[in-house]
Amino acid sequence: MNKTRQKIHDIIYEADTPAGKAFDISLIILIIISVILVALETVGWINDKYSNIFNIAEWVITILFTIEYILRIISIHHPKKYIFSFYGIIDLLATIPKYVSLIFVGAHIETIMAIRALRILRIFRVLRISRYIGESTFLVRSLLVSRAKIIIFLLFVLIMCILFGTIMYLIEGPEAGFDNIPESIYWCISTISTVGYGDIVPLTGMGKFIASLLMILGYGIIAVPTGIISAEMAQRKKDIDVTTRVCVECLNDKHKDAAVYCHKCGSHLDEEK
Repeated sequence: MNKTRQKIHDIIYEADTPAGKAFDISLIILIIISVILVALETVGWINDKYSNIFNIAEWVITILFTIEYILRIISIHHPKKYIFSFYGIIDLLATIPKYVSLIFVGAHIETIMAIRALRILRIFRVLRISRYIGESTFLVRSLLVSRAKIIIFLLFVLIMCILFGTIMYLIEGPEAGFDNIPESIYWCISTISTVGYGDIVPLTGMGKFIASLLMILGYGIIAVPTGIISAEMAQRKKDIDVTTRVCVECLNDKHKDAAVYCHKCGSHLDEEK
């Protein structure tokens, strides 16, 4: 049984083996198909014409994901760690809506609307793709390390929006649509982000001059977070030499290429040894 469980674990949790890669690719394709089906079901005429096909396809996908969910649980030593982990919760949310719909067959319209909302939860399957893309972990780490700089930068942008929003309120006033300071701050945010809805526009020369400065400044502001994250990624890229092996004890997946034991719990990465 241990050998069988270890084999299942290697296929499902590892991406360095041919079987693991094939499993991951197949699962990504299945997730993409599922998300496309969810999107198409919201298009009235398509759903009316192909509802039976959608229903059959969704049941097949749901059953396959259910089998995968069960195999993930039985192939590790401590199932609760997976069940209550981020991906464990996402896997469950993406699977149960189809089963829940069976309970409320023939229910009132309010219940039907609730079921429809639950069915949309299947879109969470798209979040599972990140598990099978190695670079996603690298990107998340870079974002976490850069969060302090990004937060400070966003606070600076917010302060600037409040300042220039107040100035524009004083310069333009209600005559130009700047009825109050919050409305002016909204205009400033849309201008700096280079969206510019055009529902509020300055009329005075000074207002147009400030708006021009904000629009030019907006292009630079968009580039700053990208530069912060890129610098951090370039720095961390030098130290990346991790494998995708997952510990059967603690589910840690951040091991060095030559690692034999889990650096978090000390368990042997090969359960059979």
